[in-house]
Amino acid sequence: MTTRNPKKDDGNWEREGGNKNEDSGPLFRMPNKGQFKFSLWYLFMALFVLLIIQNAMTNMPPDSLIGFSDFKKRIQSGEIRHVQIGENYYHGYTEDNNGQGGGKIYRTVPVEDVSFIALLDGRGVSYHRISEKPGFLASLLLQWAFPMLMLFVIWRFVFRRMGNIGQNVMTLGKNKAAIVAEGDTGVHFADVAGEDEAKEELMEVVDFLKNPQKYTAIGGKIPKGVLLVGAPGTGKTLLAKAVAGEAGVPFFRISGSEFVEMFVGVGAARVRDLFKQAREKAPCIIFIDELDAIGKSRMNALGGNDEREQTLNQLLVEMDGFDSRTGVIILAATNRPEVLDTALLRAGRFDRQVLVDRPDLAGREAILRIHAKGVTMHSGVDLHEVARDTPGFVGADLANLVNEAAILAVRRGRQEVEQRDFSEAIEKLIAGLQKKNRLISPQQKRIVAYHETGHALVAAFTEGCDPVRKITIVPRGLGALGYTLQIPTDDKYLMTEEELYAKIDTLLGGRAAEEIVFGQISTGAANDLVRVSDIARRMISEYGMSKRFRNMALSSRQPGIMGAAAEPPGAYRDYSEQTQSLIDQEISSIVEERYKRVCALLREKKDTLEAVAHRLLEIETLEENEFKALAGVQ
Repeated sequence: MTTRNPKKDDGNWEREGGNKNEDSGPLFRMPNKGQFKFSLWYLFMALFVLLIIQNAMTNMPPDSLIGFSDFKKRIQSGEIRHVQIGENYYHGYTEDNNGQGGGKIYRTVPVEDVSFIALLDGRGVSYHRISEKPGFLASLLLQWAFPMLMLFVIWRFVFRRMGNIGQNVMTLGKNKAAIVAEGDTGVHFADVAGEDEAKEELMEVVDFLKNPQKYTAIGGKIPKGVLLVGAPGTGKTLLAKAVAGEAGVPFFRISGSEFVEMFVGVGAARVRDLFKQAREKAPCIIFIDELDAIGKSRMNALGGNDEREQTLNQLLVEMDGFDSRTGVIILAATNRPEVLDTALLRAGRFDRQVLVDRPDLAGREAILRIHAKGVTMHSGVDLHEVARDTPGFVGADLANLVNEAAILAVRRGRQEVEQRDFSEAIEKLIAGLQKKNRLISPQQKRIVAYHETGHALVAAFTEGCDPVRKITIVPRGLGALGYTLQIPTDDKYLMTEEELYAKIDTLLGGRAAEEIVFGQISTGAANDLVRVSDIARRMISEYGMSKRFRNMALSSRQPGIMGAAAEPPGAYRDYSEQTQSLIDQEISSIVEERYKRVCALLREKKDTLEAVAHRLLEIETLEENEFKALAGVQ
């Protein structure tokens, strides 16, 4: 876009942005008032139109096209008195006017006929040969102007692209870190909830950035690097922004993957440039997200001096090279600390690791209150109950939960979010989207009802099981024809042997109910059996909870180059094939024993099983209180 500069009235033109050297096509000053942009494309289109007009004028089409035999008959009858012989057409004119007007014109496609000229001579028809090639102007345009114009356009396009490539190559060594904010990121510690311990650790960093002399006066040094470790969505990036926001310093943010390019040496150059800019902006914070993208262990790298290793080496050198008193602090985040190179984690580099863990009950409630500030809530909404129903949810999950509840309220035509919106949003996030239009035959529906009732009854009458909150046979998610929702009453950080057996029993309850009621089993328990086998295997190989391998750990690991164990667990086992066979036998024994116990329990509660299943078939969803009343449990 071009505009006339209002400050100048000398007929000059300027481009928006003030770059007078910008090369984006020729501009010509027009004498008339107003704004006008003239491009070479207009010239090209005008030449093309002139070419068409000249060609049309040179080869004016006849009135009609007839067959060659008809053309000869008209010559024999004397109707055609003059013929123009061209390469592509014969043009016949009546009244012997030599084509100058007044007569009718015929046209035909020539055919190889040696007697044609003799026919013309015999009938006294005048004839002469004409050229059907374009005129001089059209020929000039076709042979010279048009090709030259196309070459110029192609030449301009290619050199422009090469110029862009050249600029990109020249800037490859520049880091891609963006200064998110010079003074305030817009995020403070008050905006972060559920991570009180992590905030306490990072407050020291903020205090150093605000009052560095308090530490340097007694010779103290702040850690150069702080590594935030936690599961995805726990708020590591949010905490880093909060540190910069509280300290009021520039905040550089870059992802680990942005250092690495296809050109060797680019990553190392970007690291150098990043630290150079950071020193100029000190005090400041450098935040490297997904550090494992460039900081993976070099222990298993078989030869090669690849780009990622060079980038890591440069990062190690830079962290050693700059003085902690300059006020440049490096924050990094990863959810895979086990893969990081040990050189990154030694003292003097990322010597402080802050765990950003999943929030507990109080933390989830605090997070929900922060995200609910901008949402219109009904007075009856109990966020403590919502937090209790979402064990294991991280901050990102809770933010999504509040948003889903708000969307459900709008979908139902309400102006406020109610408790039932949160309940349905939790089900949607845990079990998937409800499949209202999926048609299930009555027999399959009965199988699903008894299957889910079996899960619920085993959970209700087994010690150590989580309470049943809901049973439904409404299909949800990918292939789930129903589900039993169990939510623990409090957060669990470890599980006893009794609780693990109870979990196995609950998972086997669905298949056991099918066999007892229908005398056969279905594929509905496929996922249950996978989880049962996994729990039993881990009880034996990791937790040492089996009779044969009591208090023994039989885990698998992948050896490192120097003999040290490295991530992740791989094909290498610390035990023999015979031991593996015994483990398989132990798993089979545990599953068979627990299945017999579950079948005995459900046979004893057969009447209750029938009552709950029939009620479930009637209303499709049973809430906690109604299920307890039918099952006769407190």
